Amino acid sequence: MAEYTFDDIRPYHDNEINDAMSRLAADPALNGVAAFVYPDVPIEKVKGMVQNINTVNDFQVNIMHRAIHQIIKKTISCFTYSGFENIDPSKNYLFISNHRDILLDSGLFQLALVDNGFNTSEIAFGSNLMYSQFVIDIAKSNKLFKVERGGNTRDVYHNSVILSKYIRQTITSKNDSIWIAQRNGRTKDGNDSTDQGLLKMFDMSSNGSIIDSLSELNMVPLSISYQWETCDAMKMLELYVSKTDKYVKAIGEDLKSIITGIKQFKGNVHIEITEPIANSDLQQFSGYDKNELFSSIAKLIDTRIHNHYHLWDTNYIAFDIEKNATFYMNDKYTPEARLLFIQEMEKKINAMEGNKAELREIYLGIYSNPVKNVMKKGS
Repeated sequence: MAEYTFDDIRPYHDNEINDAMSRLAADPALNGVAAFVYPDVPIEKVKGMVQNINTVNDFQVNIMHRAIHQIIKKTISCFTYSGFENIDPSKNYLFISNHRDILLDSGLFQLALVDNGFNTSEIAFGSNLMYSQFVIDIAKSNKLFKVERGGNTRDVYHNSVILSKYIRQTITSKNDSIWIAQRNGRTKDGNDSTDQGLLKMFDMSSNGSIIDSLSELNMVPLSISYQWETCDAMKMLELYVSKTDKYVKAIGEDLKSIITGIKQFKGNVHIEITEPIANSDLQQFSGYDKNELFSSIAKLIDTRIHNHYHLWDTNYIAFDIEKNATFYMNDKYTPEARLLFIQEMEKKINAMEGNKAELREIYLGIYSNPVKNVMKKGS
């Protein structure tokens, strides 16, 4: 492992923060961020505050945590979390989360960690999102590390090996935890599933058995749920186009998704920390061939995420509308909430070109699929 410095992908060290803050203070893009995080503070004073930040912790507390608090204040009715009794602040974990919002899934979790006396984790962040020096400086000052996207087969393999080594070293030697999404890209249809390729990547940095390799990483599935799905209209459009053609992102679409996720009303949001995947959990698959083993572990993670997913009234409403029924009315939602959901759905569908019935089916699925997954009730 000594041959890898990880300098290209790692977050900034404290001794690199001053230079990063000087670049941020000089960048015109800071004006927009400052207006959101410090709405009542003159921009020159904000620039001075930024230039006085000297450590990663300073940046997280004074910029990022404040920004997340502002997002909660402006766009979230109630943010809750549970399951902290399942983890130990003296240990390091590989948090594997379902992925609904580019920024907020990990950002809200960091806030929850701090509020409960835990250190923040490092955060996996796609290289496609690091499109400017301004974004790179914010990301790497906030303990984000780069996950390379794209390239030929050889590049993908090489980058996966380096990433695997970095993750293992961070957890076992660097004394830090990591947050990573269960798949490449956000869940678009509400059906959260773990990519087996992710587990194979984790294993690349170990010479031992797969079970011992993954057990060493202390994997903990996380389940995050939004009452009103972030970017639901954008996800609906992507799924609709993908039914008949390859969906190609427009220039700047990732940035638009981040901004929409920040600004869109989300209602209630809940994060559930499930029980860690123990060695005994993995040993039940001992003797499986490699493909069966990775498949079974992925399903185990999925089951934990599905069974701890906090279902909202919007999920039950969508399920009932699909079934043309009122199974959950009065128990899980009110007639007024159902009417509001229908009005929101129709407004978003009517704003798009395409087959309205197909768009409606897709939109309902985004919200109803978590109900269906909970109904499967695995172990």
